[in-house]
Parts: sequence; C-alpha cells; structure tokens
Amino acid sequence: MSNFVEKESDFSNMVNACLSRRGFLMGTAAASVGAFLALNPVAKAIAGSMDSLLLNFDPISVSTSDNIVVPKGYRSSTLMSWGDPIFANAPQFNPNGKQDSKAQAMQFGDNTDGMSVFPLSSDRAILAVNNEYTNYEYLFVHEGKAMTADDVAKAQAAVGITIVEIVKKNGQWTMDVNGRANRRITANTEMLVTGPAAGHDLLKTKTDPTGKKVLGTFNNCANGETPWGTYLTCEENFNDFFGSEAKAVLTADDKRYGIKAEQSDYQWHNFDERFDVAKNPNEPNRFGWVVEIDPNDPTSTPLKRTALGRFKHENAALVVNDDGHVVVYLGDDERGEHLYKFVSKNKYQEGNKSANRDLLEDGILYVAKFVMKDDKLEGDGQWLELTYGKNGLTKDNGFNSQAEVMIFARRAATQVGATTMDRPEWVAVHPDKKHVFCTLTNNKYRGVKEGQEVDGVNPRAENHYGQIVRWAPTNANHVSDTFQWDLYVIAGNPTVHEGNLYAGSANINKGNMFNSPDGIGFDKAGRLWIQTDGNYSNKGDFEGQGNNQMLCGDPNTGEIRRFLTGPIGCEITGLTFSEDQKTMFVGVQHPSGHFPQGGSNKPRSTIVMITKENGGIIGS
Repeated sequence: MSNFVEKESDFSNMVNACLSRRGFLMGTAAASVGAFLALNPVAKAIAGSMDSLLLNFDPISVSTSDNIVVPKGYRSSTLMSWGDPIFANAPQFNPNGKQDSKAQAMQFGDNTDGMSVFPLSSDRAILAVNNEYTNYEYLFVHEGKAMTADDVAKAQAAVGITIVEIVKKNGQWTMDVNGRANRRITANTEMLVTGPAAGHDLLKTKTDPTGKKVLGTFNNCANGETPWGTYLTCEENFNDFFGSEAKAVLTADDKRYGIKAEQSDYQWHNFDERFDVAKNPNEPNRFGWVVEIDPNDPTSTPLKRTALGRFKHENAALVVNDDGHVVVYLGDDERGEHLYKFVSKNKYQEGNKSANRDLLEDGILYVAKFVMKDDKLEGDGQWLELTYGKNGLTKDNGFNSQAEVMIFARRAATQVGATTMDRPEWVAVHPDKKHVFCTLTNNKYRGVKEGQEVDGVNPRAENHYGQIVRWAPTNANHVSDTFQWDLYVIAGNPTVHEGNLYAGSANINKGNMFNSPDGIGFDKAGRLWIQTDGNYSNKGDFEGQGNNQMLCGDPNTGEIRRFLTGPIGCEITGLTFSEDQKTMFVGVQHPSGHFPQGGSNKPRSTIVMITKENGGIIGS
C-alpha cells in the first residue's frame, strides 16, 4: 500500500495539472489528436461560453423530498407502478403482500429499469420494460422470512420484462390493458439459445440435454433496440439467484461470475432445483446473455444471443455502421471488468426484417484497451478481438472453442490484455454516429486491488464519484479496431474537495454536482441525459448531493444541468421518449419512502412521464 500511495501521489499531481484550466481543459482544445479532441466539450466550456443552445430549461436544486421534482414549466405523472394489472382480467394490486404468483404474472413486474418505446401510430405504441429484481420486504407479507414454493414462483414472476401497449388520449399516455401485444416474460418463459454457445456441453442440463432451450431471464438491467424492431434486454447480476446448501465444486470461472454455493438471499434454490449449483452446475452458464425479443409478437420465443458474450450486461447500444455492419457496444457492470463491442458478420438491409432478424447471431466480439497519451486524461484505444485461435485464446490458455470464449468472455478479455474499468454501465451513441459515451459508475477497488491500478481513463483511487468516458471511432468507422478517447465529465464534490480530482472536472460545480452516473441516453437533438444510482446519504463525501437525479448535458459545450430529482431511496434508471419527443418516460427503481402514492402507502417502483406544460419537446 505504501508503494501505491507514493505512486498515486505522483499521478495525482500530474492529473491535477491536466485538469487545470491551462492544463487539460485548455490544452485539450489545442491538442493534436484529431477533430474529436479538438471538439472536447470541457475544453470549449472553459475556453468560451457555457451557454448552451440545447439546454433550454432552468436547472433545479438538489432535493431530499419524497417526490419527483422537475424544472419550471414541466410536470410529472405516473404511467404505471409495480403490481398494476397489464391485462383486463388481472387483479388490482394489493399492498398487503399476500397476492400469489398467478396474480404477479399478470401484473407489472418489480424494479423497473431499462425500457424502449416502439411506435405503432401517432397515438399508440408498445412499451417494453425491464424488471430487474425484487424487494422481498415489500413483495411478501413475511418479508421473505418464511418462503414457500409459491413465494419463489411469485418472485420469479416479478422479474423479467413487461411489454404493454400505451395509447395517447387528450395529450396523455396511458396503459391499455386490452393491448394485443401485452405480455409478461419471466424467469420461467421458454427461450432459445443461438450463436456459438448454442448446444455446447457447458449449457446442457438434466432438463435440457440439448443445451438450446432455457427457461427464463432475470436481473434484466438495461436494454437496447434494433432498427428491425426488436428489443434487447440484458442479464446482469444473474449470480444472485443461485445458491446451494450442499457442497458444490465451483470453478475459477464460476467464482469470477460471482457464483456461490451458499444460501442465496432470494432462496430460489430451496424450492426450484434449477438454481441449486450443486445439482445443476451448468445452469448459471445459461444466464449472463443479451436476449432479443420481438415486442410486436406476444407468441414469439425470446432468443439468447451468445455471440455477444456472457458477462454482467448493462445495456446494448446498437448503431448501424455506414458500411451496413451492425455494431453493438456493451458494458460489463462490475468493478474491474471491461467494455466490449460486437460487429455483425452480415449487413443490415433496410426494410428487410427477415434478412435482419439474425444479424446478432454471428459476428466478432471485441474488448477495449485504453492508452493514455502525453500524460493527459485522453488518448488512443484499441479493440482486441475475442476469437478462438487468436490473441492467445487457445487450448494452451484453457479455451477449446469459440463457444468457450463466449461463455467465459471475462477470462478471454483478461487473456488479451483489456483495460479494467470502473464499472462500465450504460453506453450511448450520439445521433451523429461519430461519438460514443459510457458511464463508469464507481470503483472502491481502484488503486487498491491488484489489476485495478489507477490509469488515465480511471484516474482516481477508491473512485466513489464516477466519470463518463467518450470515444470516437477512427474515421467515424465503428468497425475500426482503433479509437480516440477522453473524459467527458469527472463527477465529484467541489464543496468537500478542492484542487484535486475528487472535486470533479471543470464542468462540475456546486449547482450540478452528482455521483455515480449510471443510465445515459441521447434524444434526437443530441442532448445527453444522465441518470444516477449513487450515494444519497448527504454526508461526508456526498454532502449536498441530495437524492438520486437525472441531469442533461450538452456534448458541444460541456455544460451539464440538473433536470430531475427522485424520491427517497430510489435509483433513477431507464429512459425513453415518445416518437415526437414530447413525453419522456423515466424509471424510479426501489424507492424506500412512500412514493408514488404518498401518505403511509407502500413504496412501488414506477414509470413516470415527464411533459412540458406547453406541450413542447423535452429539453427544448
């Protein structure tokens, strides 16, 4: 540790100089790293004016109240909350916690996360929403202390995905319980495994000797969507649902993915032996994938796309390259893990859904390596190919096929020398298709654990504030194996820290400070919406930062303004827009007060709608 402290001190002196107005901020604008870095928004924000042409709203202050706060001229309303019926014959939500699994299977799932809108007409659309996990203290009357088989079935019915039709009446969107596309996809929905890992021995189980048919998806974090009209849901912390009371032989790969042979908090393995790793050691290998779903067809079978690799997927940001190849950027949300991209083998054909439906079936997965240039918090990067037989991915290093490279993508990434990151979460591609952004939420192990040393893209030890990295593919070609990067923002607290990286970058101030950026997304105009899932204690390093929030950034100027604050105890996560950009749908996950109904009511994860009082475009 003493050697690290000395090293960190020297590095901090360097990066502090880089972050000064004459160092990083002015120097970056003058740096010769191509047009990308010449457009560095933080540099422009300091060198010129902070006035933004995109951010046409008054920023709001931090809040510790138990409600949604939005700027003057805006309002929020509830679309649906956990337990709301999504079918005409479904029971109404009962807060007593006694409703059974059959009721939950017909209701909106718990802990809303990533979501997408699929327009059907000007006044009707399909909304697909992830339901990440459950809070047993609210789901059950016994708070999970006396579980039964039906309780486990109820918990399994509360996760997955909810698909509903929404209709616009009198300028307001509402859920249509009679929508033909309405559907619940849960931990027991049959799915088909596709791609290089399909049918591999490591995916075969007693109940599925083919290794191609999996029941369910869960811990669905964020999402993506395709231009051929499908929804991509991402399996993140799937390991939490597995356990065992018996001795189990766990491999190093099992342990890296967090699999443990002990009592799980969710207790599924006590009543469903699929989740007992002693009895079914291969079952965890069937999770940790990106799942493709056709929201328009409630009878369709979801597809687990193994060509996109197995890890703790956060979201899937898809862009069609100019040459037609489909590129998907993917974050692995764990401290010290990696950032990936997938490039399809075949090319997108406009309007040809049958030709496009299997574009995610076959392609090449890459992982990112970041290199700092000239002691600045910017530099070059390389995408390292994860293909069996290349870059040391051979039998000599424990890989026997491309299927194993995908199943153990984390180990493959380490083998090729990828950069360990501070929890790479959501990725978003700018509408100009020239720039890509990724939130690096935090990392208490940075500079502490071996293999997670401080570096340019992850410049702080024990990073509890997070940052957003941005890169530009060489020549705006997303298939290129090189890129240039910088840090769009370094979150921090300038009221607690001064003169160092923990105060944040120069576009962070007392009026817009935040910690742990998580969800991000662009609107059609190019505004970058930033959601947080951080520490809301308002104490110590987080003094004055309030409840979790959503901010809006202008990538052209670097300016960031606070747009929304959430209720007590929540994470703000998931965002999507109506086609006309006049309604923003935002997720409020795991509130702990009494939101959304107030009073003494049970808190419920909720999707809220943000609109302008004058009916205009959000943010304009």
